[in-house]
Amino acid sequence: MIPFMLLGAALSRKAMGGPMPAGAYVAGICSYSFAAAILVALGIGSIQARRWARALNLITAVVGLILGSIMTVFLAIVLPSGFMAGMHQAAANTPNAPPLSTAAAAIILTLIILFFSFFFVAVPLAFLFFFSRKTVEETCKRRDPVERWTDRCPLPVLAVSLLLGFGAVYCLLTAVTTPIATLFGKYLTGWPAAVLLVVVAVLQGFLAFALYRLSLAGWWTTLITMSLRLISETITYGHADLLKAYSRMGWSQTRLDYMNANPTFHRGGFLWFGVAISVIFVGYFLWTKRYFPGSAETEQANDPLPPPLSSPPSF
Repeated sequence: MIPFMLLGAALSRKAMGGPMPAGAYVAGICSYSFAAAILVALGIGSIQARRWARALNLITAVVGLILGSIMTVFLAIVLPSGFMAGMHQAAANTPNAPPLSTAAAAIILTLIILFFSFFFVAVPLAFLFFFSRKTVEETCKRRDPVERWTDRCPLPVLAVSLLLGFGAVYCLLTAVTTPIATLFGKYLTGWPAAVLLVVVAVLQGFLAFALYRLSLAGWWTTLITMSLRLISETITYGHADLLKAYSRMGWSQTRLDYMNANPTFHRGGFLWFGVAISVIFVGYFLWTKRYFPGSAETEQANDPLPPPLSSPPSF
């Protein structure tokens, strides 16, 4: 994906009136490199039949399947209109550029959707089917009988803990490369955004550790934090102007005009896609409360005595 990203950046320089700020490319390269390292590690662990590899592959498959399915549907809905608008804008900014036919555009769109459908739906579904099999679990336990760190936390809670941990790393990366953050109706850029992102990263790192330790206080703190963040994103996406924030970050006016002409960016569709993901995540997180000591579901599951009867049993 890194060569594809660099190729797209090179092709868009003339059409968009110059490249994006260097920080955006650095963030993309670091993100893809980090993801590649994780996938290579999971592949090696799977070959060795490690218990931690099976657990992390299951989590990765479920998260990838949920996000990939929503993303594929979203692209199938909003990409056609946004893609054609972008092509017309790029053709207008590129002298003597041959027009893109409707058939060629349809082929390109189909290939993009097929690409996402395969790598973000079919592949995670295949991994989920394989690693959830009982024989795979028994094989990993036999080949790797030592208790691993993934065994000390229920998988649904471990998934949230890892997502928060990766989110903390991403916040630090964003603070260094492309500092931009939402704050209850406004976009922060520059050093105010960097400071806020560092604070959020530290908080998410602490909450990731607290959830891994099955702290009920950590669960409540995480719920409050996620709810406030969801409210902040919703207010900001509905009222603030993202293109002005990009302008303050040094984006060229030609690129901003292209984004403004593109319905996908102009209507903020991809932003509301993020809000939908956050709502699903909060709903899932509420379901995980049953795994924390002190919750009603956990106490009922761990109670060895049957519930009291309203009347004595008759024999």
